[in-house]
Amino acid sequence: MVAVAAAHSAAQAAVRAAWPSQRQQAVNAAPQRRQRAPAARRGRLAVAATAAPPAAASPFSMVQSEEQLFALIKAGAGNGSVPPRVVAAFHELYGNYKAAILSGGSPGSDEGFVARVMAAVCERVLLELNPATAYTFPSHHKRIQEPYDYFAFGQRYIRGLIDFQNSVLGHADRFEQIQKQLDAGENVILIANHQSEADPAVFALLLEKCFPHMAEEVNYVAGDRVVTDALCKPFSMGRNLFCVHSKKHIDDIPELKAEKMAMNRRTLKAMQTALNEGGKLLWIAPSGGRDRSIDPVTDDFTPDAFDPSAVELMRALSAKAKPAAHIYPFAMFSYKIMPPPRVVEKEIGEKRVIGFSPVGISVCPELDVEALLADIPAEEKEARQAALAEAGYKAVCEEYDHMREAVRDPAKRGEGTDYTQPWLAHPPVVLA
Repeated sequence: MVAVAAAHSAAQAAVRAAWPSQRQQAVNAAPQRRQRAPAARRGRLAVAATAAPPAAASPFSMVQSEEQLFALIKAGAGNGSVPPRVVAAFHELYGNYKAAILSGGSPGSDEGFVARVMAAVCERVLLELNPATAYTFPSHHKRIQEPYDYFAFGQRYIRGLIDFQNSVLGHADRFEQIQKQLDAGENVILIANHQSEADPAVFALLLEKCFPHMAEEVNYVAGDRVVTDALCKPFSMGRNLFCVHSKKHIDDIPELKAEKMAMNRRTLKAMQTALNEGGKLLWIAPSGGRDRSIDPVTDDFTPDAFDPSAVELMRALSAKAKPAAHIYPFAMFSYKIMPPPRVVEKEIGEKRVIGFSPVGISVCPELDVEALLADIPAEEKEARQAALAEAGYKAVCEEYDHMREAVRDPAKRGEGTDYTQPWLAHPPVVLA
């Protein structure tokens, strides 16, 4: 990890300067601060990686109430260090998160918990809005857990939004099979539908009791939004990511297109290196983003179609690697926690709708790639790609429908094997 001592004083001053009149009376604490990183400017795309922040005093760490937190934000707005648009957005986010947490009634879900979590979110987001302390993601980002634990930060934020009593894990036996394959040094690719910004935390929280290695070590193929939006970045910093620029947004700023394509090439090289090492679990959404398809009858979000080129890329990379590889379609039901906008937005900074809801994740049977492509001539590349993507997408859609019913109706969870709730065998985690 890059040394951080040289940036300690500058980073410490960055937060303190924002609330000079409130620092002593509001809170006197010790969250953490970050090394200086180059800013991504319009016309230039920063690609260097920086380290997590060293420990330093901050006015956020002992916030215990909504009043304390908004006193700090008001002070920052008053001296110009917090833009008005950020103040308005945070007020909205706070209200949505508070309503969702309190409606859930999980152990520890009180107003104090909301204030403490949102104080941490505000602190981390403001760091990302400051060019002196903003983090820049490399092609292969490794989750940061020290000196600040961004993994725990993300888990804590989402945990109180999940209705664990009604959530399900589909086909635990297939997860066991995947763990054995990973333990044997083989690679596993999950081609998944993607419903919510909370998906990485949903994945980890539903697996933490029975498959902790998968929960923590999975590598996500992440689009540019989750590593550039200041509200997303702190949550992304706690995950292992292969960072790419998606086709949906690669032309958003024409002068950056060449550099974005160059970063994509570096990411592909990093992915190939990781797969060559073996024992890697990769999660990718071949649709290129969150699900936006709507069932006209139920008004539910449903899985979006897979891009054949994205599925083919994962097949080709994993096939090129020396260790054996396995491709599993993977279904996620999570949109009610943070439903995406119903249309793709070009601008960074979408409004966040938040809810307390059950969720589900499930593994489909492994794709038999050779059998699926056996009757399609090798020269018909587009047909082969389409067949593989369609098989994966069809499997996800079918499993998604079954899992959604299992979430909503306990009678449809099978005889204790299809859809289970392993976390209920453990004492509930008290929110703190």
